[in-house]
Amino acid sequence: MKLDKYLHRIGYTPSASADIKTLRGLQAAHMLTVPFENLDIGFRPILLDENSLWSKLITHKRGGFCYELNGLFAWLLKEIGFEVTYFNARVYSQKDNTFGMDFDHLTLMVRIPHESTRWLVDVGFGDSFTQPLNIDDTNEQVQGLRGYWVEAFRDGYQLWQRNYDGSRERQYFFDLIPRRFPDEYLDACLYHQTSPESMFTRKRIITRLTEDGRVSLDNEKLIITSNGERTTQEVKEAERTSLLKKYFDVTL
Repeated sequence: MKLDKYLHRIGYTPSASADIKTLRGLQAAHMLTVPFENLDIGFRPILLDENSLWSKLITHKRGGFCYELNGLFAWLLKEIGFEVTYFNARVYSQKDNTFGMDFDHLTLMVRIPHESTRWLVDVGFGDSFTQPLNIDDTNEQVQGLRGYWVEAFRDGYQLWQRNYDGSRERQYFFDLIPRRFPDEYLDACLYHQTSPESMFTRKRIITRLTEDGRVSLDNEKLIITSNGERTTQEVKEAERTSLLKKYFDVTL
């Protein structure tokens, strides 16, 4: 059964029901096991149909970027019984002090059946929140050493993160219009695979949540964050294959 295979892939062993405990457990389990990565870009096309996503993320135990990770995670949530809505998100650029293009990022709103709370869920934004965020809670929502705010902005909401050093960082804007996946995201997905303006064509990145922080391979740097402390190590090209296997269980 596909559902069982997906749960096995992310190491989720409790019974899966459409409730908040399960939703929290699934998001954390997914981010601990399935890395955010763009290693296919420049080598093979990224396809967003369900069969292609399943083959890459589940069968071949790879990671992906937002359209892939949140696209397939939405399938899992719907199979369990959650109500899932796809949202158009635009990533904030600190350099330009503006938000990116439409469909720059895919994020999800999840509801538990017969409940009104709207949960922001995202397993595809790299180093960000690891538990669902209540969209309607205007207070800081603390997760470990960091905190998050979902703030009403324009015709939608913007997500803020409090970093380890206490600084606040705007992450992305999302509107509340239900979208069609993958159809409405195909052009943006192609852009991020081919445009020299996209960050994804300019560097190789793979990153995964760990129990006490995060591990990332960012171009030629291995970055390990543990309990808020960060270490960086230069990596030679010949070392990449073994590091991908050791830290991410990924074989290209």
